[in-house]
Amino acid sequence: MKSPRRTTLCFMIIVIYSSQATLNLNLESIVHPSILRGHEPAGEEPPRHKRAVASSSPAVDEHTVDIEISFENASFLEPIKAHLNSLSFPIQVNSTDQVINILSIEVTTVCRPAGNEIWCSCETGYRWPQESCLPHLTCQDHGGSPAGNHCSCLKGLPPKGPFCQLRGADVTLRMSVRLNVGFQEDLRNSSSALYRSYKTDLEMAFWKGYRILPGFKMVTVTGFRPGSVVVTYEVTTTTSSPELMRKANEQVLQNLNQTYKMDYNSFQAVTSNETKFSVIPEIIFEGDTVSLVCENEVPSSNVSWYHVERRSDVQNSSRFWIYTSVLNNMTSLSRFTIYNITQGDAGEYICKLTLDIFEYEARKKINVTPIRISANEEMQVMCNSPVSLNCCSDIHVNWSKIEWKQEGKISIPGNSETDTDPRCSKYTLHANEVQCLSGSAGTPVVYTCEFTSAHGARGSKNIQVTFTSVANLIITPDPISVSEGQSLSIKCTSDVNSYDEVYWNTSAGIKIHKRFYTTRRCPNGTESVLTVKTATREWNGTYYCIFRYKNSYRVATKDVTVHPLPLESNIMVDPLEAVVPLRGSRHLKCCIEDDEDYKVTFQMDSWFFPAAKEVNGKQVCYKYDFTANSVFQCPKHVDVFCHFTNAVNNSVRSTSMKLNLVPEMTIMCQDPVIGVGEPGRVIQKLCQFSDIPSSPGGPAGGIITYECVGSQWKVKRNNCISAPINSLLQLAKALIKSPTQDKKLATYLKDLSISTGKVENEVSSFPGSLGAIINILDLLSTVPTQVNSEMMTHVLSTVNVILDKPILSTWKVLQQQQTNQSSQLLDSVERFSRALQSEDGTSLCISQTNVQMKGMVIRSGHPKSYKQSFVFADSDLWGNVAIDNFQLENLQTDSSIVTVAFPTLKTIIAQEVQGENFTNSLVMTTTVTHNITMPFSISMTFKNNNPLGGLPQCVFWNFNLANHTGGWDNSGCYVKEVNEDSVSCSCDHLTSFSILMSPDSPDPGSLLKILLDIISYIGLCFSILSLAACLVVEAVVWKSVTKNRTSYMRHTCIVNIAASLLVADIWFIVAAAIDDHHYILNETACVATTFFIHFFYLSVFFWMLTLGLMLFYRLVFILHDTSRSTQKAIAFSLGYGCPLVISVITVGATQPQEVYTRKNACWLNWEDTKALLAFIIPALIIVVVNVTITVVVITKILRPSIGDKPSKQEKSSLFQISKSIGVLTPLLGLTWGFGLATVFPGSNAVFHIVFTLLNAFQGLFILLFGCLWDQKVQEALLNKFSLSRWSSQLSKSTSLGSSTPVFSMSSPISRRFNNLFGKTAAPKGPPGNDGNLVSGGTSTV
Repeated sequence: MKSPRRTTLCFMIIVIYSSQATLNLNLESIVHPSILRGHEPAGEEPPRHKRAVASSSPAVDEHTVDIEISFENASFLEPIKAHLNSLSFPIQVNSTDQVINILSIEVTTVCRPAGNEIWCSCETGYRWPQESCLPHLTCQDHGGSPAGNHCSCLKGLPPKGPFCQLRGADVTLRMSVRLNVGFQEDLRNSSSALYRSYKTDLEMAFWKGYRILPGFKMVTVTGFRPGSVVVTYEVTTTTSSPELMRKANEQVLQNLNQTYKMDYNSFQAVTSNETKFSVIPEIIFEGDTVSLVCENEVPSSNVSWYHVERRSDVQNSSRFWIYTSVLNNMTSLSRFTIYNITQGDAGEYICKLTLDIFEYEARKKINVTPIRISANEEMQVMCNSPVSLNCCSDIHVNWSKIEWKQEGKISIPGNSETDTDPRCSKYTLHANEVQCLSGSAGTPVVYTCEFTSAHGARGSKNIQVTFTSVANLIITPDPISVSEGQSLSIKCTSDVNSYDEVYWNTSAGIKIHKRFYTTRRCPNGTESVLTVKTATREWNGTYYCIFRYKNSYRVATKDVTVHPLPLESNIMVDPLEAVVPLRGSRHLKCCIEDDEDYKVTFQMDSWFFPAAKEVNGKQVCYKYDFTANSVFQCPKHVDVFCHFTNAVNNSVRSTSMKLNLVPEMTIMCQDPVIGVGEPGRVIQKLCQFSDIPSSPGGPAGGIITYECVGSQWKVKRNNCISAPINSLLQLAKALIKSPTQDKKLATYLKDLSISTGKVENEVSSFPGSLGAIINILDLLSTVPTQVNSEMMTHVLSTVNVILDKPILSTWKVLQQQQTNQSSQLLDSVERFSRALQSEDGTSLCISQTNVQMKGMVIRSGHPKSYKQSFVFADSDLWGNVAIDNFQLENLQTDSSIVTVAFPTLKTIIAQEVQGENFTNSLVMTTTVTHNITMPFSISMTFKNNNPLGGLPQCVFWNFNLANHTGGWDNSGCYVKEVNEDSVSCSCDHLTSFSILMSPDSPDPGSLLKILLDIISYIGLCFSILSLAACLVVEAVVWKSVTKNRTSYMRHTCIVNIAASLLVADIWFIVAAAIDDHHYILNETACVATTFFIHFFYLSVFFWMLTLGLMLFYRLVFILHDTSRSTQKAIAFSLGYGCPLVISVITVGATQPQEVYTRKNACWLNWEDTKALLAFIIPALIIVVVNVTITVVVITKILRPSIGDKPSKQEKSSLFQISKSIGVLTPLLGLTWGFGLATVFPGSNAVFHIVFTLLNAFQGLFILLFGCLWDQKVQEALLNKFSLSRWSSQLSKSTSLGSSTPVFSMSSPISRRFNNLFGKTAAPKGPPGNDGNLVSGGTSTV
């Protein structure tokens, strides 16, 4: 059976209010065919029928029918709407041949009477099409429609349609609904059967429900998520009123299987493409007032604003204002205004409108741009010169206003001008003399340009303008006329002190180097002074003093006339010294390289003699024949000078010619060139006037020394300089006096390199030529200018020649005459290295046979570490230099680090420096172009050419040592590692480095060093314990053994000797602890330790001297008696006062030069200042004095004179004193005698061992020989501890023993003591015979 045809109708009703009594259903309205669009993709809209969802169903035609209903009472409208909304769709209408389904009936257009007119407006979700709006008038009270929008109200109904229509843009609703069933994991997998089943069932129900929406296109399930089961899906339609959505949702619920348990109240929807979001202005500046407008054709005022970056809703405040309104009950308009917007207000904003289940959301991100204005922040303006100030914004914007303001002590207004560039503004100033007085010159005025945007933002820029008056220059008014060799000075002053540059030019336009002039600002102006200490002919001409300020120049000129006159150093005299026999004669001459018209005279005492002129090529000589007549008496020394006077009557005197008048019979040596002389006479002569063969290229230079030996002149010293080298030396001396020396330096260095290479053989033959080249390099290195790589190549080429191995023997001869030539060369190369600048690239490398240079330039950014390696295959030497990158970060950008390595310079220095122990190694000097203010660490590795030798030392060349002639120093350097192949060093400064081998110091790891350390520490411990025991014993027996003045003073000396030595030993341990560190010594602690060791060791010796002098006094001056207090005062002054004076003087004289202590130990310096003599000399003198006193005492005992009778109570005291001195003095003297031997280089290891033993056990010697050897001390100790019987037996055995040592009371010497003291046996006489000199008491010392 043929199924009936199905038709779907959508009725669109147009309602018109009229005066008719009945409803008129106009079925002649327009019918619009349309197509149900199932799952057809968006954008495909061909006018064709689509197959229904069920494959068996025929095609469905969809039509939209516009029906016009007219009624006269407006109250009918709402009941009709309510009735239509209550209908359940679809409504099926059956006919004979087809089935008609009515899907929806919507009211689209309502026309109302308004006076004599009919106003027709569209219902929600509908609008007039543009073709209806354009030809018809809009309603006046609705104000029309914004440009580009469809109108909402028309006057009258269009006669032929179309009427209000659905909004054309598709709306995608992102929707969700909850199913009250359990969530299963298969719903996460879109490929699972459960997922596909849910998706098919739900999409069918959604399709049937949402197809009633006008313009419905499609519905798609997008996924499932837990929460029971939440279904997310999208509906595409053209309108989405809440009423229709509710109906559609009800239809969905009806068409879905109840097993899904859909929750009707859980429907949610978010729409898109509904909200218009606009921002005014488009370009937002800080300070603008910004409006964000959100417009939505949904009649709801429930609008909220949200700032994403702040994560907060926007609320009304002083800067934020939100206003929302509904226009015509159809359009929602929300305006969010931000006043004085800031950078913090930038970001993304969300405008959200909520209506029923719908959320209409729009986002917009705004950027806030600061107003950036570029201008010169500081300007200097010359008065009477117009100047324009310019300000420009970085962004092309039409600014609403640009203003200029000024602020300052003086008022100089200008005119604002329009610039061709709309971003810029120009302000023109012209300060006249009235506005810009000279007194106010230099006063700043601040001009401000302010840019204002159309929405209120303001940005400004300050320009500080300093007005400067036109400089009036005053230059030295007097004519300047000088002669060569004299000084000249030109002063140039200005009445203003504002300038960019002050400089001096020659008449050729060449800038004079800054070393020749100084410039300083004064309160009322500026002063620049050009000073020339030694004028030469190059300074003849016109000089320009130039003050530059911006592009304005003020110039003052001065003419300088330099008259020719030979310099004293350029006058060559012959002879320098000569012998003239009485009544003999001698030719004298003075020569110059200048044929000017000079008046020349020879001066002898107060007499002047004219000279005869002789021209020989370029050389002009002036001669005089000197005759020794009877006026002169022999011997006589005569100084002769020659005077050169020029045209302006300025004169210069030559060096003296020394003439020695001698009797003729003493003359033995005669030579037509050298002259005559007696045996042993030594004279000097300029080489060009000697018998040295001349060479082409000019006169030779230098001085040769002759000695009369027998009857012939012998060359004693030859310092001659070859002619080419001498010519270069004279040019170098002239160069450093030239006003354009920095410009000439490059050419001169090239000529020097070429000439030195050509005369290498002459350099090896003439030590003077070698010394001249070194002097040339030294002179040229003082020229204050930058050196490029080409110039440095010429310098090192010259150095390579003079450091060649064949010339080493010439160095040896040269250094016998001058001791600092190698130091001078090294200093010159360092100065050139510090002035080196690389034109391009970051690496520097120059390689020669005898010198290599490598370096790098510090560029911006993180610098890499500095590592350079040097290899000299011919010398079998190598070395490395490394500086960490964190050290390089402290250097200025574009600084150069340069290292120069020399393989043969160490050998040359070894010839010069005596007493050092050298190993063959490189000398590497590292310099930086800019001064270093922070500590700087450098690591170096040298090849170890002496692996079996002594202890290596890392040293640097200190130019300040040895009276500034230089010497090796290890301050700030230490050895990091030593192995068979290399020695690694680290230093905290930059200069020239090398290594030394010191065989006199034991190797730290050697058996000898370990043995000495063990002996020292064990011995010092015994010494300290012994001294402490000595002090304890003295404290215990003090009252028993100090009953007379002699014994009292003797024990006072012993106590102070022990105390001083105890403190000295403690400080000795402190010094050893400091020395054991292999790092840089703590200078302050080391100085303090050395001072106290020096002081207390001296105190030991001076108390020994006090002990000896007391013995001498008591034995020689028997009848003289001195009080105890006087003796104590003298003893303490001598024992502590003298050591204190010596110690303070030593540290005060040496520490300011930092040569008080040794470089590697806390003890008195020996290498540099011989400060150790301040200890050795007093100690040895005291030893000699005490030994002498001991000899005198023994002699006195053996041969007593009449009347030498000391008191009975003092005899044993004197005996003990002499015994202590006789034993301790040789021991102490012997100890430091061995100590002195260890100071000298090459000392044997035996001296080290013996000195260590004696020094460590001095405390034990004091305890034994100064304290316990005393019999009365022993008895006092025994009595103190109640051992009287043993003490008595000990006394008897002592007195009756057969052994009679030299100091026993029964020996011959003791008997002499008894005779001296007035007794030969046991006392027999009356008690008063021996007691008139001393008080009672029998204790001995």
